[in-house]
Amino acid sequence: MIELFPRKQVMGFVFSLVLTAAALTVYFLDVSFNVGITILLATAFVQAAVQLVGFMHVGESEDKTIIYMNIYYGIAIALFTIFGTLLILVWDM
Repeated sequence: MIELFPRKQVMGFVFSLVLTAAALTVYFLDVSFNVGITILLATAFVQAAVQLVGFMHVGESEDKTIIYMNIYYGIAIALFTIFGTLLILVWDM
């Protein structure tokens, strides 16, 4: 019966709750802007990784290298879009 228990999903859920609580402490503890943004970004990226690996089973298929490459490509496109927008609209370059 123990092999039927979804241990990986339960641990992912608990870890997601811990990360959410860590992000909420930024709001309740009134930390500085730089520290708050750093904590929020770190918890957001770790939360996304937990969701992808734990619940979407990214690493369990035969073509996991293609899936990971697509994720890296999506992150690169997002970063290019964000920093390109900042370059043009905020930094006046």
